[in-house]
Amino acid sequence: MKITILEPLGVPGDTLVHMMQEAVGADVEIQYYDTRKEDTETLIERSRDADAVVLSNFKYPRQVMEHCPKLKYICVAFTGYDHVDMDYCRQRGIQVSNCAGYSTAAVADLVFGLLIGLYRNIIPCNEAVRRAGTKAGLVGPELEGKKFGIIGAGAIGLRVAKIAQAFGCEVYAHSRTVKQVDGVMFTDLDVLLKTCDIVSLHVPQNASTVGMIGKEKIALMKTNAVLINTARGPIVDSAALAEALNNGKIAGAGIDVFEKEPPIDPSHPLIGAKNCILTPHVGFATFESMYKRAEIVGSNLKSYLEGHPENLVK
Repeated sequence: MKITILEPLGVPGDTLVHMMQEAVGADVEIQYYDTRKEDTETLIERSRDADAVVLSNFKYPRQVMEHCPKLKYICVAFTGYDHVDMDYCRQRGIQVSNCAGYSTAAVADLVFGLLIGLYRNIIPCNEAVRRAGTKAGLVGPELEGKKFGIIGAGAIGLRVAKIAQAFGCEVYAHSRTVKQVDGVMFTDLDVLLKTCDIVSLHVPQNASTVGMIGKEKIALMKTNAVLINTARGPIVDSAALAEALNNGKIAGAGIDVFEKEPPIDPSHPLIGAKNCILTPHVGFATFESMYKRAEIVGSNLKSYLEGHPENLVK
């Protein structure tokens, strides 16, 4: 049995290999690569002899897996798994697990970092101090009393709801499944967009969510509203969002995710958009979350080898 870890996972390599070896036992061979390579040729070379592979969020297509005759299991060290060719995995009977839960606290933290950065003009304030300026023109609103809309009521969305309540917000939510959550009013998407001062996205990327927040939906939002996206980039039409920001149709945006992984092309429409804080898909990544993720990877591999795989995705 050979397990190949195709890239670094935010934990020192020696530590990661030790954690994995403890989880799966000394009889299992572990191959670890300390560089991230995304080209097909390299992925084929690295994966060719593996019975199981571990990867995070780069594309893993059938063109790679077709050259991996022994491959039976993929551990996605990430929450989303749309970057893996799931149709081909089903055809081949390759089982796939993810690592949902490791980044719940981390992503929720960044939501409020972006939001407070926008509300309190933290970046412009920093620039003002450095050029001997004052708070003139930089006074912003408080969170208390604002209507906070959450689209997607999974673990991250519900943690965001709890924190929003602690700030004194009135919390609304939209989700495929209406849940009973104290202090959270579930409503339809259009009502949420029309009502809320803050809209935070927490849905997975799939056929029904790509382009969910496009020009028509953004037009429903209040002119004082801000949009936070720490979910997946293609959920939002970036060009439509940039247009709305530049024309004052909404007040601001905090964006951690894009159509592709950073680095982002300098021509991307949000690069020059007004009142928009951009971060390079860092929401999931904290010191603590990387170790949480490694522990889940180890548990996933152990359970797979024991014949009762955990965290399997469809």
